[in-house]
Amino acid sequence: MEKPDKDMFDPRIFLAKVGTGKQVLEFHKNQHVFEQGDVADTVFYIQTGKVKLTVVSEQGKEAVVAILEPGQFFGEGCMNGHPLRIATTTAIEDCVITSITKDAMITAIHDEPKFSELFMAYLLTRNSRIEEDLIDQLFNSSERRLARLLLLLANFGKEGNPQPISPNISQETLAEMIGTTRSRVSYFMNKFRKLGLISYNGHIEVHNSLLSAVLHEKPLLRERD
Repeated sequence: MEKPDKDMFDPRIFLAKVGTGKQVLEFHKNQHVFEQGDVADTVFYIQTGKVKLTVVSEQGKEAVVAILEPGQFFGEGCMNGHPLRIATTTAIEDCVITSITKDAMITAIHDEPKFSELFMAYLLTRNSRIEEDLIDQLFNSSERRLARLLLLLANFGKEGNPQPISPNISQETLAEMIGTTRSRVSYFMNKFRKLGLISYNGHIEVHNSLLSAVLHEKPLLRERD
């Protein structure tokens, strides 16, 4: 009997199907996938929809730390020995998500090089994004942080055309992600719209002019924090 051809393995097909240690789950808008403090023994992969990660401090302050999209993993901290979840994950729209047990992840990484490459690429990209976010918080004003976040959420710099930003991502969520108040985000968004950098049509559309302003370090607004 011939052995399966490793070159035929497609990691995305693997992630889309139910199998040993894998389940395909559906979550409705505002439903938690897991909560901060839950036992961590499973990795998740987003097939469709978006998920937000929030963290609550000991003082009760909540912050949104990431918005995750199709093709991204989350909950991978269990692979590094974290026994409990350090964040809460919530569907911000209806989602289809694959759950993979830690043991199944280890087996797939060990046995399937293409899956290992996919997961490694995700980890490297996520690490780079975290470093960029830290630099952004340390050195940029809040309106420039908002501009960068809008560009990221619209998928500028990725393959294909920029995407409209879901109306499910509220100004309050944007404010938590860049570390400012909702009123400041509202002020900046109105200014961006008046300057023609973004537009509203039931969702937010980000224009190339916003990217140009950020890349050339033009002052987006005259008023600074």
